[in-house]
Amino acid sequence: IVVLLSCSLSLLADAGHMLTDTASLALAWLASRIARRPADTLRSYGYHRVQILSALLNGIGFIVVVAWIVVEAVERLLAPVAILGDVMLVVAGAGLVVNIIAFLILHGGSSHNLNLRGAVVHVLGDLLGSLAAIGAAVVILFTGWTPIDPLLSVLVALLILRSAWYVVRKSTHILLEGTPDDVDITELRETLASSVPAVRDVHHVHVWSLTPARPLLTMHASIADDADYTAVLEQVKAVLIEHYGIEHSTIQLEPQHCVDDHPTGYTSDSVPNREH
Repeated sequence: IVVLLSCSLSLLADAGHMLTDTASLALAWLASRIARRPADTLRSYGYHRVQILSALLNGIGFIVVVAWIVVEAVERLLAPVAILGDVMLVVAGAGLVVNIIAFLILHGGSSHNLNLRGAVVHVLGDLLGSLAAIGAAVVILFTGWTPIDPLLSVLVALLILRSAWYVVRKSTHILLEGTPDDVDITELRETLASSVPAVRDVHHVHVWSLTPARPLLTMHASIADDADYTAVLEQVKAVLIEHYGIEHSTIQLEPQHCVDDHPTGYTSDSVPNREH
């Protein structure tokens, strides 16, 4: 009610953010709880992707909020309204304290958790919204220039849009089983071939992630005829863990031709192109 009486868009946007934050934090918490469930016969990889779905929903929700703020700001610029600067300053100051505490609690654990990062984006939006509301209140109290309120609201909305878009883009990339950003498949193939003497060629490499902290890999490796299968497998897995942090890998060792490159019953001295 106090927010509505102040007639401040930046303060109203900040209050709206806090309401959506409550829902997004609850969603993030629920997703993290579900992700702890063990794998079962229906979901052999477990429930880790629930966190990515939660992050995607949070990111999309914030983009919707940003769009609403921009539309409201344009309307306020075209039809200015009187704003109670003193009320706006007090409420925004209280909101800033709450948002700083929430941001400090969440920020430390968000570097590798996309679900938590989505929640942090929401809290960051509130924090910046509170700062914008305080700045607008000061300007209005000393100058009476009310357009500062919607202008700062748009500025904050655009800043948060960048973070929200990152969460949406990253979560979509993971859901589409894209290659992790820190893995270059060509470089990975070359590293394995040079680090493990028995490996002659690496092909059919597929790398994806359950979450940013859980990369997975499947690949084929052509090896020397007299190679020790167990030793080669241990060496390849050691390189994957040490250089790429990939702890879960499925590796097919091939002393002759690649079975997948040759139909059943077909043999040939020439080996097809394996660059895929």
